[in-house]
Amino acid sequence: MKYYVNAASSRDGNGSKEMPFKKIGDAAKIARPGDEVLVAPGIYREHVIPRYAGTEDERITYRSEKPHGAVITGSEKLADWTPFEGNVWKAEVDNGIFGSYNPYIEMVCGDWYFAPTNKHTGFVVLNDRMMYEVTSLEACLKGEPDPTAWAKAAAGFVATGSAEDESVYQWYTEQADGKTILYANFQGLDPRKEDVEIAVRRNCFMPVENGISYITVSGFDIKNAATTWAPPAAYQDGAIGPHWSKGWIIEDCEVHNSRCCGISLGKYRDPENDMYFYTKHVKSPTQMERDAVCRGQYHGWLKEKVGSHIIRRCHVHHCEQTGIVGRMGGVFSTIEDCHIHHVCNSQQLGGAETAGIKLHAAIDVTIRRNYIHHCIMGVWLDWQAQGARISQNLMHDNIRPKMVEPALGAMFSNDIFIEVGHGPTLIDNNVLLSEVSAAIPSEGLAFVHNLMLGSFVLVNSGVDSIVNGQREPRYTPYHIRHRTEVAGFMTILHGDDRIYNNIFVQQHPIVEDKQPTDNNYTTVGTAPFDIFPTYDEWISHFMMGEEPNMRELATYHFGHLPVWLGGNAYFNGATICQHEKAPYQSDESAYVRLTEKDGKPVLETNIYELLKDFRCGIITTETLGKAFEPEECFENTDGTPIIFDSDFFGDHRGLSALPGPFAEAAESYSF
Repeated sequence: MKYYVNAASSRDGNGSKEMPFKKIGDAAKIARPGDEVLVAPGIYREHVIPRYAGTEDERITYRSEKPHGAVITGSEKLADWTPFEGNVWKAEVDNGIFGSYNPYIEMVCGDWYFAPTNKHTGFVVLNDRMMYEVTSLEACLKGEPDPTAWAKAAAGFVATGSAEDESVYQWYTEQADGKTILYANFQGLDPRKEDVEIAVRRNCFMPVENGISYITVSGFDIKNAATTWAPPAAYQDGAIGPHWSKGWIIEDCEVHNSRCCGISLGKYRDPENDMYFYTKHVKSPTQMERDAVCRGQYHGWLKEKVGSHIIRRCHVHHCEQTGIVGRMGGVFSTIEDCHIHHVCNSQQLGGAETAGIKLHAAIDVTIRRNYIHHCIMGVWLDWQAQGARISQNLMHDNIRPKMVEPALGAMFSNDIFIEVGHGPTLIDNNVLLSEVSAAIPSEGLAFVHNLMLGSFVLVNSGVDSIVNGQREPRYTPYHIRHRTEVAGFMTILHGDDRIYNNIFVQQHPIVEDKQPTDNNYTTVGTAPFDIFPTYDEWISHFMMGEEPNMRELATYHFGHLPVWLGGNAYFNGATICQHEKAPYQSDESAYVRLTEKDGKPVLETNIYELLKDFRCGIITTETLGKAFEPEECFENTDGTPIIFDSDFFGDHRGLSALPGPFAEAAESYSF
């Protein structure tokens, strides 16, 4: 059955084409498996809460009749501003409008939140962009730039001739007599003539119950959600998300202006574990993450019940924690063909959960063909990235500009961060142009056919803590192959990495006196892997064919794992691991430039001219072997082997291959 929704209808109806509903939520109360909800262009100021689940064969579909024509927003217009002083205006809002959740009382805070707890979950929106919150009326009156922010005012954000630095558009709030008092510095603009709104709802499209599965959301503009901080051992908010369910498709949507997270692939809600460290203090947040993993089984964390979502062709931007977040609820999912940018640029928030994509337990998750740039980090897979594949993505400028001061609590920057996982985690056919390509305090990684202008960092570090004068190792889980059930826990031994057929170019400046163990090491290449043994060196210690001696072998049970390298090409002095045989090294100057043509990125380079006749072998699942702890191959999510004969664009590689992400040599590549 089809239900129709049109906010411009003369009166509320019954959902028929002749008498459409005025609110999407009315259709969401009755839509059953196989139904489609068609939404006309317009503004829908509501939190849509689907009540019923679809099935694998009969989904429930919510579709904007015109792409991005139907806007679901968590905000309300606020036009009743009065001049206060200078460029600052004042408005009052009765707290009754907020119900049980007042985002101008609720603070952004929780586990793994390192910045001061002085920002609210609500915000003021000026011409479709979030303004900056300050913590005093005095600061609001001054309206001075925030030195930690790096986003400039975009076209359409402010009127022509107004201040270029968007951080000077500031607001402040306080409570008085049952009202929310708002002050805003509009830098000379008249808020009665501009588009000014305030976030009032926590979510835009999200179930409140578990198991609302097999929903499709297509073509909406989703924005202005007063979301809360979303750490891994807590319920995870998003402007839109499936909560704790299976088989959602979120496609062709624009998701933006979320206080914390744009799209949430979620975690179950569990009052006993939710924000345990922040509220009770007595157990470490790392311990409570392990607790959350084990309790997940009780809450139905199985392949048959949770995950397998698809996020495709979405435009996700201007969110202040993550563009896409998930903890356990995103298993077996695919994120593809999305444009993700300007995440955590304002530096209003800070903590260990900030990235364009931030997933815990990305088991068999595929992240492919995305364009990710100008984020605090590109992709951060934290814990249990077992079977994850990051492939055919273009990433650049995922790093704070040098002239910008780091905000208190802000994390470091890179294109890809794989943290305390045991693999197998596959990074292949990517174009990684930021100053740091990959932070890898992990093991069981394979880098195949990438172009990397950045360094490897946190090599052999970033895992354990020194507390009370002793090492406190971080035990993290690994799983039954292609399942969620936990197979075991282990510390990170480091190593167990494969690096084949990549191109390394030292193009960014080298920061002196930094080591690969640092997060801001910028020396490109594979020399940091010198500290690990080859496979032959490693296996020689294990008394193969002899009666084992447990005490003697303990030294090696907790030692570094081996690494494998081959077929890589190095330019502009990029360093080479001592274990690699017959790499290609050029003494000529190489360049890689990213430009723009007709609004699309174009890569210009002379690398393939300098490579001349150098070719490398075709890499396969058999070449890469198995990740050590889970004893799982670098393979497809269905367990079938991979032959790396397709490049960044999906073009075929022949009997031999060029290193890097492209099958054919060229001077430029259009994306």
